[in-house]
Amino acid sequence: MKTLDEIAAQLQAYDPQSMTVSGVQTFLSQLVSVVRDTETVPLIDAMDRVLAQDLVSPVSVPPHDNSAMDGYAFDGSQLTPLDPHTPLRLAVVGTALAGKAWQGQLQPGQCIKIMTGAILPPGLDTVVPQELVHQSESGIEVAAGLVKPGDNRRLCGEDLALGKPALRRGDLLTPARLGLAASVGVTSLVVVRRLRVAYFSTGDEILSSGEVPREGAVYDSNRYTVLGLLRRLGCEVIDMGVVRDDPDLLEAAFTQGAVQADAIITSGGVSVGEADFTKVMMKRLGDVAFWRIAMRPGRPMAVGRIFRSETDRNPVSGTGAADPGLSRSGGAVVFGLPGNPVAVMVTFLAFVRPALLQMMGANPPEEPLLMAHSQESIRKKPGRTEYQRGLVWTAADGSLQCRTTGNQGSGVLSSMVRANALILLQHDQANVAPGDLVTVWPLHHLV
Repeated sequence: MKTLDEIAAQLQAYDPQSMTVSGVQTFLSQLVSVVRDTETVPLIDAMDRVLAQDLVSPVSVPPHDNSAMDGYAFDGSQLTPLDPHTPLRLAVVGTALAGKAWQGQLQPGQCIKIMTGAILPPGLDTVVPQELVHQSESGIEVAAGLVKPGDNRRLCGEDLALGKPALRRGDLLTPARLGLAASVGVTSLVVVRRLRVAYFSTGDEILSSGEVPREGAVYDSNRYTVLGLLRRLGCEVIDMGVVRDDPDLLEAAFTQGAVQADAIITSGGVSVGEADFTKVMMKRLGDVAFWRIAMRPGRPMAVGRIFRSETDRNPVSGTGAADPGLSRSGGAVVFGLPGNPVAVMVTFLAFVRPALLQMMGANPPEEPLLMAHSQESIRKKPGRTEYQRGLVWTAADGSLQCRTTGNQGSGVLSSMVRANALILLQHDQANVAPGDLVTVWPLHHLV
């Protein structure tokens, strides 16, 4: 396990007062470690889990050469007549149905009617669609040049080959991957256990849903957005609610979260220079760095570890009291996010989500970054990365167009509701003029 100082020493020009987005992402990739515990779950319950070992196919898919459509199967070598304008005439001598092998024998000049998915009998390698043949009293006629040898045939194992990996360790089990696993006949999969993540909001000004409104107080939206984002990742969520600005309450919350979870996420109380009990308690109970990030929204952030016991603080002494199933990475990873609602969501998506996926052992998902033409001017100073809430759509000419949702204040949560993408303005980028190409990050699969 590396300390924060050891990780920082490996980064070029590390400056906690001016972290770049890429610097934060690199730092976090060194901070977190992969959970090793696994469990076997029924296939029907494996959605959104991470595969813990390669799934080697016990069968070939498809298990036989078969027809790709309804039609007539025959030996494709007969498609080379002496006269290229003469149709191929074939007598129909049987019918092959899906799920049942046809047992007859064909002679030259013969074919069988075949259904989609039916096994191609030995010696037959070509299927002509039924709607393309001419029916006659003696059989069918296939016009010259209509099909080529091997057309409309699915080869044995062309989807999956016997003994080859069907899915790889680290694959996130999506509906398509579950279908692929089912296609080889397995009933269960070995997956990484669910990541345990504790969350609480901090601050005396925060109201829980259902509390009576009071002057200067706001209802806690961050709790619901973060818990929703965590559940979308398939995490086991430990909801710790709102913790007041009280040292004893904060100590109890951090201690409980560290003992029960692999990671702790908080919102509020991490601004650099701010006299806040949250920061004090993080420093007291763990190894934590406080950053100013060159980004908008989401400038302040705290990261590090909260120790579960003296063993985590000093691995050569003491005995750990944490759940032995937890990641033994020297404590629970802590992410202290800003308090403003949009800043919470953006920093979660940009930093916390990739780190949690890494802890889950997931293969890094490819984010679908696109290029779109801005329909408006956007003010932007070089020297920080900006995530503007935006709308992206396809214009009549097929080009992607985008615009912001308006007010980009970090407390304007309704802007995230209206947005279907983040307009990602890079660190060195300057003002955007109408018509300029900008990077957009679609949100439909995230929020």
